[in-house]
Amino acid sequence: MRLVIQDTYDEVSLWAARYVYRRIIDFNPGPDKFFTLGLPTVQETAICHPASHHPLYSLCSTPIGMYKKLVEFYKEGSLSFKYVKTFNMDEYVAIPRDHPESYHSFMWNNFFKHIDIDPQNAHILDGNAKDLVAECNAFEESIKNAGGIRLFIGGIGPDGHIAFNEPGSSLVSRTRVKSLAQETILANARFFDNDLSKVPTQALTVGVGTVMDADEVMILITGAHKAFALHKAIEEGVSHMWTVSAFQQHPRTIFLCDEPATNELRVRTVKYFKGLMELHNKMLEESK
Repeated sequence: MRLVIQDTYDEVSLWAARYVYRRIIDFNPGPDKFFTLGLPTVQETAICHPASHHPLYSLCSTPIGMYKKLVEFYKEGSLSFKYVKTFNMDEYVAIPRDHPESYHSFMWNNFFKHIDIDPQNAHILDGNAKDLVAECNAFEESIKNAGGIRLFIGGIGPDGHIAFNEPGSSLVSRTRVKSLAQETILANARFFDNDLSKVPTQALTVGVGTVMDADEVMILITGAHKAFALHKAIEEGVSHMWTVSAFQQHPRTIFLCDEPATNELRVRTVKYFKGLMELHNKMLEESK
């Protein structure tokens, strides 16, 4: 397990994008050799500084900064997604695919339409499928047929959930239908005009076990409101009440965080991992 600490949200986004870049370039994908990437969608909001350097901070979804950097790499010609297959973590049940708050819309508007990925290679769960269980099983099969996932990127909520694997979820769970906790429904109301009647109550989500099967996992954790979750994730034992803690047991996990997210960590823990930054940055050598 590695903990990579950056000063700001923007630096976390850049480090994450450079790591994805490095992994794809080193893999050298081609027509018969696709790189497989697991992706997060709209996680709990992070505090990020806008490019205009306005003195006020703004809220944004944790992975957006990383996606923007990856788009930049593509547009400058240094990275292609032509031979990349992606698998997104989750999707709401029973909202139209083109709804502005669907995860399909989020991914296409913020990432996929700006790069050269083949739409058939961008896999997102269908929350409007006639048979939701069959859709989840087919998603697992698609991952298997693609040769498994090389790098799965995720974000977490303040309660330590990853995707929609909320507290109490099985740590060996697979892709499935999940009923959302009331806290999650209330938190998501801000995306639906604060009208609880419009908020989806179910979602399709990869399981903790699905993500654990990836060759590598990178978890993005930004903001002081996630500091306690990071503490639970790396300084205490594995618990199904903090599902992100399961990734302590993955042989190749990177927890990537900003300085505010370390507020609940022991000083000794922070000093130890900051002392390894030179080693961590070598993983980005020859990248952007």
